[in-house]
Amino acid sequence: DKDFDLFADLARERGQTVSRDTVDLRILVPAFMISEIRRGFEIGFLIVLPFLVIDLIVATITMAMGMMMLPPTVVSLPFKILFFVLIDGWNLLVGSLVRSFT
Repeated sequence: DKDFDLFADLARERGQTVSRDTVDLRILVPAFMISEIRRGFEIGFLIVLPFLVIDLIVATITMAMGMMMLPPTVVSLPFKILFFVLIDGWNLLVGSLVRSFT
């Protein structure tokens, strides 16, 4: 709704008439694209954040134990996969994508 209002205001500045009953595709398509890009960034951020926390914790623990030659990603990858499976990541991801269309 906010994205539609933005493009409707831009169309009004160019002298076009805009109403909610008849919407021009030059307003509707960019508004939809912007809203989907925003939703994609939100989902991406929410997916990356827990994995980043797992990386930081594993890196801190391996450095504290003196294992500097062991890459933290080797240790954290199984934890990331286990975390994704335990929280049923695919169901959450697909569910949030489908809910974004309604």
